[in-house]
Amino acid sequence: MLSWTGVGIFFGAVAVMEIVAYVAHRWVMHGFLWSLHKSHHEPREGMFEKNDWFAVMGAVPSIALILYGSITEQWSFWWLGMGITAYGAIYFGFHDILVHRRIRHSMNPQGRYLKRIIQAHRLHHVVELKQGTVSFGFLYAPPVRDLLAQLEASGAGKLRSNKLARDMAVKEVEV
Repeated sequence: MLSWTGVGIFFGAVAVMEIVAYVAHRWVMHGFLWSLHKSHHEPREGMFEKNDWFAVMGAVPSIALILYGSITEQWSFWWLGMGITAYGAIYFGFHDILVHRRIRHSMNPQGRYLKRIIQAHRLHHVVELKQGTVSFGFLYAPPVRDLLAQLEASGAGKLRSNKLARDMAVKEVEV
């Protein structure tokens, strides 16, 4: 079961999932399934939002691959499912805990990488509509200055009128 090939499949799946997440976020969530994702761009009431269905949709293939690989002892499928699951866990940690603070904590990331990811995602949320926003990936984000220039140049999206939201998005851009 443990093999270098399996470990490679695992890390390859984690890397490819960032591309899958970018494509899904840009053209599915901000496209034909905006009706679900829109809840993520609005103030949340309660613990859950419609957008959480995307986590369920991502979990189904992971569970299926892990189960299939276990039952048939075709461990490549198991490793693939585990890589997809790992990406989901990383995404949950960064996105839901660090950025959106869906679980209360007092952590204040100081590293350049984490600050950049958080700033990029905040800039993504500065636009109220499904068009005109920036930064659709999550483990990689372009430099914040580039994202600000994209927002300025596009003019397609309606920026939040809330000054605090705008200020939080551009906070510490010099990092």
